[in-house]
Amino acid sequence: MNSEQSSIVIHEISKLQTPEQLWNPYDWYHDMLVNNPIYYDEKQNVWNVFRYDDVNMVLSDFKLFSSIRKRSVSPIPPVITRVDINSTDPPIQRDIRKLVSSAFTPRSLKEWEPRIRNIAKELINKMKQMNKPDIVSDLAVPLPVTVISDLLGTPRQDLHHIKNWSDILFFPNSEVNVTDQAKRKYRAMSEFNEYLLPIVKGKRQNPEKDIISDLTLAAYEGTQLTDEEVVIFSLGLLAAGNETTTNLLANMFYTFVYEQKGIYQEILSNRSLISNAIEETLRYRFPITLDRVVTLDSHVLGVPMKKGDVIVVWLGAANNDAQQFPEPNKFDIHRENSNKHLSFGKGPHFCLGAPLARLEAQIALECFVETFADIVETEAFNPALHLHKGTQNLLTLPVELKILDRSII
Repeated sequence: MNSEQSSIVIHEISKLQTPEQLWNPYDWYHDMLVNNPIYYDEKQNVWNVFRYDDVNMVLSDFKLFSSIRKRSVSPIPPVITRVDINSTDPPIQRDIRKLVSSAFTPRSLKEWEPRIRNIAKELINKMKQMNKPDIVSDLAVPLPVTVISDLLGTPRQDLHHIKNWSDILFFPNSEVNVTDQAKRKYRAMSEFNEYLLPIVKGKRQNPEKDIISDLTLAAYEGTQLTDEEVVIFSLGLLAAGNETTTNLLANMFYTFVYEQKGIYQEILSNRSLISNAIEETLRYRFPITLDRVVTLDSHVLGVPMKKGDVIVVWLGAANNDAQQFPEPNKFDIHRENSNKHLSFGKGPHFCLGAPLARLEAQIALECFVETFADIVETEAFNPALHLHKGTQNLLTLPVELKILDRSII
C-alpha cells in the first residue's frame, strides 16, 4: 500500500475480520499489550500503540505527535479552511476551539439540561407503549441526534438526513473497497454542505439562540467566519455530539441486559451509581482508534520512529491495560478509576462533546430508572449479527421493559 494513501484501514492491521472478533477484541488487546505493545504494520506503514501510558503520551504531546496529517483511520473529505479544529495543533487549534467551546461548558449545559431531559422523557414514554422496544432505534440514535440538532439550530424534521450523513462521514474505513467508501463520504459532505448553507445564511440575517447563529457572529483572525467555515464547524460538532453518545448508550444497555445481569437492579436501588456505570462503559466497551504524525526522529516510545511516521493509538486496548485497570475484562461499576479511561482522548484534542455525551447518558439512565423496573432480553441475541458492517456499532438492541409500579415506591 502506498504510504501516502489517505486511508488507514484498522481492521487490516488488527486482523479482526469477523463480526464476532470485532465485537469482542479483548483477547487480541491482551495479546498486543503483552507481546507487541509497540507494533509496526508494514503493509500500511503505520506504528500501533496499545499500552495506557504510551497512548496517553502520544495524545498529550502534540509537539512530538501532531494532528496535522494526511492519513487517518476515519477521514472525512479534506477541506481547505483556516478553522479545521481536528487537523491543527495549538496555539492555532486552541484559538479555533474557543469559538465553540462555550456551548459545552458546565454553565451552558446546565441551561440545556431541562430540554435534554424533556427529549429523553418523550422518547422513553414512547417506549412504554411499544410491544418490542429497541434501545438503539428508539433511544440511542434519536436522543443525541435530536439534542445536537437542537443545539445547532437545524430543523427536527431533518434528523434522519443528519444521522445518515454523520454515519457515512465518521464511520471508520472498511477494508472492502476503500474507493467506493471515499466516494460516499464526498457525496455525503456535498449533500450536507448544500443542506446547511442556506440555514447558515438565514441565521446570519436573523440570529437565534443556537450554535450556528453564534458562529455567524463569531470572529477569527480579525474577520467573521464565512458561511462555508460555519458549515465546516457545524459538521465537526455534529460528530462530537452524535455518534459517541449513540454508541455509549447502546453499549451500556447491552452490558446491563446480556453481560452483567443484575447491574440494572443495583443501579435502580442506588442511583448514585449511574455516573460510575457510564464511565465504566466508556472504559470497557468503547473501541476507538486515533492517529497522529511524528514530528521529529524520536526514541521516546522505545523504538526508532522517524519524522513523518504515522501512529495509530488503540484507545480500546489502553482502556483494557491491566497495569492501569486491574481485571480489565470485568465490567465493574464500583471500579474506582473508571473515569481515567481515554475514550474521549487526551490533551488539546480532548473530545469537545464529552461533557454533552456524559450529560445525555446521565439523563437517559436517570429517566430510565424512573420509568422501568427492569430491562431484560427478549430472545437469544447475537450482537455480532447486528453490527454496522465493518464496525463495532450495534444496529439494533431489542429488549423487554417492565414498567415501574409507582404505588410500591
